[in-house]
Amino acid sequence: MAALLVAAFVAGGPMARAQTLAAVKERGVLKCGIGQGLLGFSSRDGQNNWSGFDVDICRAVAAAIFGDPGKVTFMSLDAGSRFSALQSGEIDMLSRNSTWTMSRETSLGLLFAGVAYYDGQGFLLRREAGIDTALQLGGKTVCTQKGTTTELNLSDYFRANDMPVTVLALGTADETRAAYEQRKCDVLTSDVSQLYAERLKLAAPDGHVILPEVISKEPLGPVVRQGDDQWFNLVKWTLYALINAEELGVKSTTIDDALKSSSPGIRRLVGSEDEFGRQLGLGQDWAARAVRAVGNYGEIFERNVGTQSRLSIPRGLNALWTRGGILYAPPVR
Repeated sequence: MAALLVAAFVAGGPMARAQTLAAVKERGVLKCGIGQGLLGFSSRDGQNNWSGFDVDICRAVAAAIFGDPGKVTFMSLDAGSRFSALQSGEIDMLSRNSTWTMSRETSLGLLFAGVAYYDGQGFLLRREAGIDTALQLGGKTVCTQKGTTTELNLSDYFRANDMPVTVLALGTADETRAAYEQRKCDVLTSDVSQLYAERLKLAAPDGHVILPEVISKEPLGPVVRQGDDQWFNLVKWTLYALINAEELGVKSTTIDDALKSSSPGIRRLVGSEDEFGRQLGLGQDWAARAVRAVGNYGEIFERNVGTQSRLSIPRGLNALWTRGGILYAPPVR
């Protein structure tokens, strides 16, 4: 079934011409695929409320469409089912720690709508091992998750450095972390952001270290189906609006002031001039709605994974290009 769906998208058949935005508006709610409970990115509390970086990207899109960040339903997906759920139409977009690669666009009929988080693969192990570089991991058993780019990166890294390795690949992040904690492997590997989250779930987080090496490029971002340019642009430019808002100093707490700003860049962003919202099939204040609901990119980052969170992940590459990072969005103009 998935193969037929991909063929329809690539061939430009009836399904490819379907307008997702119209369907979302008629339904009255956005359907967004997220992870299975990664602290800081997609976590669920006792009242079944989701929060996190990836969750806020979904809420921003819902706010841009409806003016209400609550008009979104979340589907928790594992690595094996995340793309097929999008291909089949079970969800309208995917906002989950998924790496943008060529094959995922050329063979799966999908499109990444930009980079929301620049990540890379790293290694976590017990402090007692006395290892301070990944080049000392030869001969170790490494736990990883099936169906991810992590498996391929792991093989490439050890082969390139002529080091033997035993790989224990498991189905879910929880299973992988449990195997590591039960000492079925010496090392846990994943995206560095995920390692920060998984370390906090261990019985004694301070007894584990994340090595300094980052062995891969893992650009993570929201994903949509191919064949609907309007929807692709909507999701992409909502993400870019959040980034541009931070660069322009527009925050959730200052959005009313921004609506009265005389700055041309701010006025275009919040819809005080020109018709960028209408070009997306939305209201003129689409970006203002998104920022009011979840904040600009910096607010989202700090609240969920940065200095205001338990993870305390440095901005690093995810700092704005004007502040030493590589985060950069095309202008709204």
